[in-house]
Amino acid sequence: MSENHTMNAIEIIAGDLVHTQRVIPSPQAQQVLIKVHAAGINRPDIMQRKGLYPAPKEASDIPGLEVAGTVISIGSDVTEIKIDDAVCALLTGGGYAEYCIASESLCLPIPHDFTFTEAAALPESFFTVWSNVFDRAQLQTNETLLVHGGTSGIGSTAIQLAREFGVRVIVTAGSDAKCQFCLDLGAYAAINYKTLDFVNEIKRLTDDQGVNVILDIIGGDYFSRNLQCLAFDGRLVQIAIQNGPKTELNLLPLMLKRLTLTGSTLRARDDSFKANIAQNLLKHVWPLLNTTRIKPVIDSTYKLKDATLAHQRMESSQHIGKIILEV
Repeated sequence: MSENHTMNAIEIIAGDLVHTQRVIPSPQAQQVLIKVHAAGINRPDIMQRKGLYPAPKEASDIPGLEVAGTVISIGSDVTEIKIDDAVCALLTGGGYAEYCIASESLCLPIPHDFTFTEAAALPESFFTVWSNVFDRAQLQTNETLLVHGGTSGIGSTAIQLAREFGVRVIVTAGSDAKCQFCLDLGAYAAINYKTLDFVNEIKRLTDDQGVNVILDIIGGDYFSRNLQCLAFDGRLVQIAIQNGPKTELNLLPLMLKRLTLTGSTLRARDDSFKANIAQNLLKHVWPLLNTTRIKPVIDSTYKLKDATLAHQRMESSQHIGKIILEV
């Protein structure tokens, strides 16, 4: 640990990411202190920087929702994790720093042969996809899943997980190259939404039956189009609203097709809810990661001091997969 008990970190000041020095935090009873080797960049970080997604009251104001690193101190009630353990962790904030606090229950072992950079790409996407697609939407083997934004961190995770559980995955993406990447990752079909109407394509690809589940990060005008794409008893899961939060809703298809509409945000949920997801991941997904049947897609890496460049990369929407800060 740093001799003077301070650490390098990135804070948000007036919409900018600014390098700062902070006191190294101390873990409470059920927490661990992690020396951060890598931290993931996520769209909520960008929203927080813009003042659109404030951190929960108890969370660090430092951005960063996922890290990988080495445990260097543990709280008095920590029982499973030991000092020097290599872990990746889901956070409510604090990841853009040399050290951060995490709940013991939200730390997972780094999969076999994974680098810290690869491991830092896991928590946010895998917790989100598992919770929303498998728990909330109850996606089943032999169903069809539509993922909007197939080359995002969420999208590339959803493709691989659904593929491993015997699901047919259709994605939308913004270029032919991105579509090809999704196909190579295991998608059944990929639709370039800039050149094709995805509603018509879904009807064609499913013989007018529609898809069983949609994972949507777009919102706005996609909403009514999503309803047209859903099969009878279909489920729409809304996890982000890049095209805005408002839309007009025709209730008739909802009734006629017996649709289920749901949505969630993960950050504000309590640790016991997230810990349950962590245990499901450890049981169902970590074996796949340990055998490299699935692996996070890394787009690019940046130094902690270059966090602004990392945000610019994400906002360009040119990335394929996860963007990581190496600390």
